[in-house]
Amino acid sequence: MTSLLSTGSSALLAFQRALGTVSNNVANATTEGYSRQRVDLAARIGSNIASGVGYNGQGVDVASLQRLADGLVFARQVDSSGEVGRLTSLSSMAGRVDSLLSDSATGLSTPMSAFFTAARGVSSDPTSTSARDALLAAAKSLASRFNSLDNQLSTIDDETNENLKNKIGDVNQLSTEIADLNKSISSAGGNASAELLDARDLRITKLATLIGATTVAQSDGSLNVFTIGGQPLVVGAKANTLTALQDPDRPERSQVGLDTGNGTPVRLPDSSISGELGGLLQFRTSVLDPARAELGRLATSVAMTFNQAQASGVDYNGDVGTDLFKIAAPAVVSNSGNTGTAGITASASDVSKLTNSDVVLRYSASGWTAQRADTGAVVPMSGDGSAANPFQVDGVSLVLSGSAAVGDKFTVRPTTGAAGSLSVLLTDPTTIAAAGAMSASATTTNLGNAAVASTSVTNATAFASFAGASIEFIDDSTYTINGGTPQTYTAGGAIIDPATGWSITLSGTPSAGDSFSLGKTPARSSSNANAQLFSTLDSKQVLSGGTQSLTMAMSQLTAKAGTEASHAQLSLEAQQAIDAQVTAERESVSGVNLDEEAADMMKFQQAYQAAAQVLKTADTLFQTLLSAVAR
Repeated sequence: MTSLLSTGSSALLAFQRALGTVSNNVANATTEGYSRQRVDLAARIGSNIASGVGYNGQGVDVASLQRLADGLVFARQVDSSGEVGRLTSLSSMAGRVDSLLSDSATGLSTPMSAFFTAARGVSSDPTSTSARDALLAAAKSLASRFNSLDNQLSTIDDETNENLKNKIGDVNQLSTEIADLNKSISSAGGNASAELLDARDLRITKLATLIGATTVAQSDGSLNVFTIGGQPLVVGAKANTLTALQDPDRPERSQVGLDTGNGTPVRLPDSSISGELGGLLQFRTSVLDPARAELGRLATSVAMTFNQAQASGVDYNGDVGTDLFKIAAPAVVSNSGNTGTAGITASASDVSKLTNSDVVLRYSASGWTAQRADTGAVVPMSGDGSAANPFQVDGVSLVLSGSAAVGDKFTVRPTTGAAGSLSVLLTDPTTIAAAGAMSASATTTNLGNAAVASTSVTNATAFASFAGASIEFIDDSTYTINGGTPQTYTAGGAIIDPATGWSITLSGTPSAGDSFSLGKTPARSSSNANAQLFSTLDSKQVLSGGTQSLTMAMSQLTAKAGTEASHAQLSLEAQQAIDAQVTAERESVSGVNLDEEAADMMKFQQAYQAAAQVLKTADTLFQTLLSAVAR
């Protein structure tokens, strides 16, 4: 009788626990991070029957409450979450830059095309005031678009910096919660609840989405969490703190640092960070910075090439053309750790050599060296840094002042931010230098086939005193200016007169006795010689060592932004597919299947009812026995 009661009660308790577990699974079927639980039952060891004919069963026990989770799948999920987070940030931000540069309403193509169309209008009718007004208006529109684009990119940069700081705070919050859960789990020993383990796994996955993570299990049940670069975020019950450090070379920006409590926070290399934080850092260095710098290079190139063209001609008043555009000089940022008194002033000097790469200048005991900020590659330098002989680095002139100390460092930013400073200086349409600086004609008795190809002003101040000149060739390789000292002529080379600030270029080959007469273009001239020059600057290969035009550079800027955005989106879609597979694998192990739970519930319900019937039968038998004894 006792055995029957014991067996029935053990079954009743076991199936009650099983039903409770099933109901808990059903209740948490949609709970994020929940892992399905299962009751494992084990038969009690039977006892020997007194008559010696065998053993009596003793019922059933709940051997364990098992949390169905796979450590390998969890590790894959953590890794996948980091990559999805990184690519989501990168794709989202890169898409914004692409839309900004490629959209006809915000991009450069429309105002750039309108500007050079207006320039060709001046070339077609150089005396037309309306054509000149249209060119000034188009120039202002182009400058305004450059300003708008640079301001938008600057705003995105500021947003990226703020997002970086906010996500650092989120990482610290999750790290603290994981450390607290580690403490609770280790304190519980082997009896830590499944809910605690689920809560910790969920937070680790979210942490990986933010910064990328790897985990290492400890013997007490804790999980240590590290960045993908191996820096400790959580060690047992201790959480280390991320912090936003000021970039010593760009004070307006933040870097990611780690404070382990042992002193000054240490900067984490960008390569050691994944997740959304890593995506923001990658976007900033591989998409945003190059786009803004290239935009600045294009703006600087437009300003410099057009200003040079203006200076080569004379305006409607007969004066040498002055700058149409104004643009800021390259920025030079002193490292916050510098100890010397040196300063550097920069100016763009050669548009054909200008690049969009920042350059780091370092001073050592052996002197100054230059390296690219992004790759560390050595950049050639010339000059001594004086005002008379400036350093020349990638088309930028650098003049030193003060005294540098060993270890001092400066970052030269040739074009970043330049587009935001572009403005139009001219307001009077008559100041557009549409006319060639000089009229030039060959003597009718010339025997050679040389002809004047182009004229230009080399020194506006000296040219003010120019009253005309005569060039006479002694032979095909020697000439004089106004009967002066014979000079050597090189075919295709410029003939220059520094005294009165002009130069001309001939086509063909001169013969002995050939001569050319030069005269200053008068006011109100209908000449369009210089307008023909500046109206075709969009297609002339003046950039990248004479291999790239302004139009090509603009197209390359737009294409690169589009390529980066497209590549990031394709990578994200591929990683999301991988992440879906990992999630499906986790769900197959840890997810709650309501159909399966319903079947288990019916099975355990019937078993529970049967166990209750056993107890009822035992009670009936016991009552019958009591009644028999009572009689």
